[in-house]
Amino acid sequence: MLKVLGTSWPLLAGVMLLMVGNGIQGSLLGIRGALEGFSTFQMSFVMAGYFLGFLGGSRLAPLMIRRVGHVRVFAALGSLISAVLVLYPVVTDVWAWSVMRVLIGFCFSGVYVTAESWLNNASSNETRGQALSAYMIVQMIGIIASQILLNVGDPSGFVPFILPSVLVSLAFLPILLSATPAPVFDTTQRMGFARLFQISPLGCAGMLLTGGVYAAMMGMAGVWGMSVGLTVPQISVFVGAMYAGGLVLQFPVGWISDRMDRRRLILLLALAGAGVMALASVAPPAFGLLVALAFVLGGIVNPLYALLIAHTNDFLPNEEMAGASAGLLFLNGLGAVAGPLATGWMMERLGPSGFFVFIAGLLGGLAVYVLWRMTRRDTPPGAPGYHPIAPTASAIAVEAVMERSDS
Repeated sequence: MLKVLGTSWPLLAGVMLLMVGNGIQGSLLGIRGALEGFSTFQMSFVMAGYFLGFLGGSRLAPLMIRRVGHVRVFAALGSLISAVLVLYPVVTDVWAWSVMRVLIGFCFSGVYVTAESWLNNASSNETRGQALSAYMIVQMIGIIASQILLNVGDPSGFVPFILPSVLVSLAFLPILLSATPAPVFDTTQRMGFARLFQISPLGCAGMLLTGGVYAAMMGMAGVWGMSVGLTVPQISVFVGAMYAGGLVLQFPVGWISDRMDRRRLILLLALAGAGVMALASVAPPAFGLLVALAFVLGGIVNPLYALLIAHTNDFLPNEEMAGASAGLLFLNGLGAVAGPLATGWMMERLGPSGFFVFIAGLLGGLAVYVLWRMTRRDTPPGAPGYHPIAPTASAIAVEAVMERSDS
């Protein structure tokens, strides 16, 4: 790991700053939107915009990189991110925000594709697993730190928006000034959805559902917090607990998954998550218990993403592993776009409890589908194939994980 840090620290430092900036603006918009009088359903369009842009960026960014190169794409998208971040408090219109969120999502997707290409190229076959683990850890640490910085400045003013703009701008310095050469970019031939579903119905359905869960959690948590009267510090702790849970529980869940039928573990996690969310929807907990529930939910949903990738790999021939990554990411992205919209609709009709009801429903649906799939196919041969990866990763990191799962 020290060798990886020694060669990749500029990239990892830049990624951490990017995640701090991205994490601040995600939670901050939910808070500022409530202060501006935007409805919950209106804010769901704003939050869904990021995931729509991210989905589009994952498809178009590789074409841009092949056309003009990593450095130009990296610098152009970074400049656009910084500009949009300072425009939020200037143009306080819900539809303008929605468009800006699409732009932000598109840009961050392209930035992640570029950064992960660099990381992948700078690693050898022996160190790539450690590099990906380090990448996931700095991502999570960056987002957790962003929730602390959320308390800097008045959310009704300009300072909280200027701060992430500055951090994003600074994030590019260690990367662009690094002596590491830009890699030659290439993409793997994609697998058709029919073939992917034939190979792993659970992988496809699970990625679609967990995309909705993750986007609802991270996109609408700030909106929910404002709707129930939480303070800005409380919202920052609530959201930070979700990411902390994902960081802490990712590795223990992975260790267990390599030693049992992954479908059973997916079932147990989905049932636990659905139960926790159903309980929270019926009896709103005190703040301390709410933070504990957020930690558990994050510790369930983040590993589920990596578990579903590992489960899909269990049925894939080695030569098709990388090609399947694009399809899985696209399904996850579709679920992520729908997640905030459906959550906003549920909260408009059920009140704040709709936030928990929606997440409980998706996780419950996943558990039911896992049970059914377990009756349709035997347990695959057990083999270590789990690698920690967060839902914020782009196709490059997911492809690298899938290629490594047979090693």
